[in-house]
Amino acid sequence: MRITFKLFAMLADYLPPETRPGNEMTLDVAADATIQQIIAPFNLPPTLVHLVLVNGEYIPPDARATTTLQEGDALAIWPPIAGG
Repeated sequence: MRITFKLFAMLADYLPPETRPGNEMTLDVAADATIQQIIAPFNLPPTLVHLVLVNGEYIPPDARATTTLQEGDALAIWPPIAGG
């Protein structure tokens, strides 16, 4: 199935170079793939996977190993952001 995968801020550097300007790409994933399995091939540092949203809904860290997506879903990930 196909989903949209988005990485924000410094995490966009983990996307293939041709997708970095737009910070998102379409991914083909298995229907039973969990969020954790989807992001594993991108080698994102766990400490930088802070805010995870599926279709705008927050997925807490303890649910990422069991939450699966559906066709057309959008998975978005942000690192911790400091500032004021």
